[in-house]
Order: sequence, then structure tokens, then C-alpha cells
Amino acid sequence: MTIRVFRNARIHTGDLQHPPAEALAADGAEIVAVGTEAEVRAAVGGGAELVDLDGAAVIPGLYDAHIHTANYARELSQVDLRRARSLEEALAAIAEHAARLAPGAWLSGGRWNSNVWDRPVQPDRYALDSVCPDRPAALPSVDGHTVWANSRALELIGIDRTTPDPVGGQIVRDEHGEPTGILRESASYPLRALGAEGDLVAELRAAQEDLLALGLTSVHDIDGEDCRDAYLRLRDEGALKLRVHKAIPVDHLEAAIDEGRRTGDGDDWFRTGPVKLFSDGALGSHTCHMIDGFAGDEGNHGIAVTPYDDLVKLIRTASAAGIAVATHAIGDQANRLVIDAYEQAGRPAGLRYRIEHAQHVRRADITRMARLGVVASMQPVHCTSDMDLVSTLLAGQDLASYAWRTMLNAGVPLAFGSDAPVEHPNPFVALHAAVTRTRTDGTPPGGWQPEQRLSVGEALIAHTLGSAYAAGEEGRKGVLTPGRLADLIAVDTDPFTADIDSIPHTKVLTSVVGGEIRWQRS
Repeated sequence: MTIRVFRNARIHTGDLQHPPAEALAADGAEIVAVGTEAEVRAAVGGGAELVDLDGAAVIPGLYDAHIHTANYARELSQVDLRRARSLEEALAAIAEHAARLAPGAWLSGGRWNSNVWDRPVQPDRYALDSVCPDRPAALPSVDGHTVWANSRALELIGIDRTTPDPVGGQIVRDEHGEPTGILRESASYPLRALGAEGDLVAELRAAQEDLLALGLTSVHDIDGEDCRDAYLRLRDEGALKLRVHKAIPVDHLEAAIDEGRRTGDGDDWFRTGPVKLFSDGALGSHTCHMIDGFAGDEGNHGIAVTPYDDLVKLIRTASAAGIAVATHAIGDQANRLVIDAYEQAGRPAGLRYRIEHAQHVRRADITRMARLGVVASMQPVHCTSDMDLVSTLLAGQDLASYAWRTMLNAGVPLAFGSDAPVEHPNPFVALHAAVTRTRTDGTPPGGWQPEQRLSVGEALIAHTLGSAYAAGEEGRKGVLTPGRLADLIAVDTDPFTADIDSIPHTKVLTSVVGGEIRWQRS
């Protein structure tokens, strides 16, 4: 194996109790020495390859604890409606994109947000039909929990006025009982497979370059079995450059158990993760499950996507098979029910329970999370994206929202990610959000609910060692010490010494995975 010495750098190992090192040596994929350059070179002897990092700051490779890489890869070539500020702008972008597609091809992508449109009402299928009449179109909202479908797409999945709402979902209807084209939660699930086209292996091969360029060296992927298959092909071809901890979709749980999958199985490049369950929806879609109703819509408490008894059964089934559980919960009632279910189901040794998002929680339930050892897998940019909605829709409720400081002080393990493509996967924007509770433009001044801010070191740990801990990989990743994997990034901005508002603009210079340079800025 090749021994490399990474030198001429300020190496923040992730151990906040020690000052930066000057050099690091990797023997193959693992770190064998860290310290001054003289100490490191003496430890490995002569013949090591020297890699000069030109005085850059070095931090552990960043680990996204919640990302949909297949969706992200696909959406790089799909219509993007995030910047639309009206229905008319959205329709114009859709028409332009549709004109470039092959006849009959699905129109996918979307990420529209009617909450920021000049008329903040959700669109209908007739508007979509007006620019896309001859091909099926299914466009998820920015949070992914609502889909805007045209008439052709509804026809293909058999939805009409006689179709009942599925468990955990809603087919929105007009005053005449006709489907409007808005499908919430499980009602939209049949559209997922139908709209997935293209060569996912090639798309992921390209997308991993983007992620490495952002400083991500590991991901916890939340997408489906097609994504798993594509990653395994990349690994077998020797083309996988970042490490993947792969979740199991709930609809594949029984098959995964029959196949003998267990959380942690695999190698350092690809491991089986937890099963992903859903307790509720999302705030922007008004489907997160709340104890109290939404302001101005007090009768709406959101949607319980998975009934409680089913949640307990699924948790017990997975745990008995050696599969960890990660459950999506955003509203305070959803979080409470998930904590209840985890407590009722019990937890076998060696498996960690997670709550994905954990956005709005009652303080008493945070204490319970800590007692039960439940990991809060959270996405800091959701806070800065949604804070206006929280202040409006959840006004007056006794909630701890995006309560990183409260959770950390209570002893709840934090793991940070992006939820891309819901948000952009840039981890430095996430670090800035966690430390400032402001958008990148500095608003609101002083930060939203600033008492929940973290230090730079705490935020960085949540995005490295915390994510590794959530995956049961803390012995291999997250800290640059001997015996762990040589996954590190060199950056042009030292997060510990730079002005905090410069962090979102950090440029990654070099990404090293397993002791090898996998991406380098030209």
C-alpha cells in the first residue's frame, strides 16, 4: 500500500481538546500518524509520498446524515422551480423544459413552493395541462411531501373522483369532488416509480463529483432499491468515490429481512443502514402531525402517515432482524408518537434509533429522547428556510423548534445533513445556519431564536462524528486519528478562525477518501 504524508496544513482533527496538527500520514486507507511534520515523517520512515496542501485548513470529511442522492442526481437534469415566485413563472419554466423532452417522456423535477408565490395557493392539474397536455407530469413540492400532477399522470395511476384517499395520504378534490392534481403523502407514492427514468448509475457517477467538490466524503442515502443497486454497481466497478450508508425503504423491509440484510453489513465503501419509516409529512405541505392545529387552519393537525400500532410493529420487526430504525417525524405529535413507539418496542443491543428531522418537539420529549438514546438527525438549513413559516403556522405553540442547543445540552446525539434535493447539499451553508440561525444574507439580524445556536466546533462534530455515530461508524469515521479512515478535506477557509459569514462561501480545494485524492479543484 502507498503511504502518503499530507503536510503543510492546519489540520483540525475533530478533537476540540487539541490544537491543529501540521501533518497526517495514511497507510493505504487508514490514518497511521498525526502531529508535527517531523513527528509524522519519523513515524512512517522514508519513502512516503508527500502531498503538499499549501497551508490550507483541513477538517474531517463531512458526512451527510440524510440525503436523497438518487433524487439529487436525477434532478440535475430536470426542471427546477425553486426560484419561481408565481404560478405563471412556474408554468413558463415547465413549458420551456417540456419543449426539450422527447415525445411522451415524463416531465419530472419541480421543487415548487407555493408558500412564496405572489398568490400563495396551491396549483391544480388544469394549469399544468395548459403547458403539458400530451405527456405525464408529476412535480414534487420543495419538501417532497406534496406532488402536483397533470391529468395524464392521474390517468396513468388510476386516480379519479371515485378513488378513495389511501391510509396516510390525501387526494385533494375541488368542490365537485374531482381530483385537483394535488396529492399529499402516500397518495403520491404510485407516481414515484413511474417517473424514474434514465441511467441512474451514470447519474450517480456524475453526482458524486458534485458532492466531493462540496466536501462530502460519506452519505447516508435515503432513496430506494434502484439507488442501492446503482451504488453496488459503482462499487463493483471500482468507480465509487464516496462512502455510502444505505437505508432500506419500508416497503422493502420484508424482502430485505428475507435476504438477510442487517444494519452495518458491508464494507467501508458501502454498508446497510436502517429501515426508513414515516410518522408524518412536512410543515410546508401542512401535513406534519401536530398536537395543536395550524394557525388559521386550527382543525388541521396534519397527517399520521403510519398509524401508531403499525409503527410499533414495524420497529419490532426490523429490530428483531438486526435492522436499525430511522423514522421521519417533523410535528410535535409525530415526534411524541415515535418516541412512544421506540420506548414500547424496546431496543436490542447494538442498534440505534433515529428521528429524521425532529423539527418541532415538546421539551419533555427531548428529555425522553436523551434517556432512550435516540439520535436527532437534523438538517440546519431547514431552519433558515422555514423559520418564517414556523412563526406563521405554529405561532403561539409551546415548541422547541430546530432545538439543537436544547438537545445537545440534554444529551441527545446530533447528526447533521441536508435532505438534498429538498435543500442544496452544501454542508458549509448548513454549518453557518447552525452557528448563526440566519440566512446567508444575514437575516434576521442576530438570528432566529438565537438561544439554539451552536459553536463552530459543535456544528462540525454533528456533521462529521455525529453522523458517523448515527450510522454506528464512529470507530471508523468523523475524527482524524490513527486507526480511523483517512477521509479529509482541505479548504480555503478555516472555520475556526474565519469570520462566520465567510463560512458559506468556503471552497473545497481537495477531497481525500481512503487516503487517496478523489477530487481536486483545478
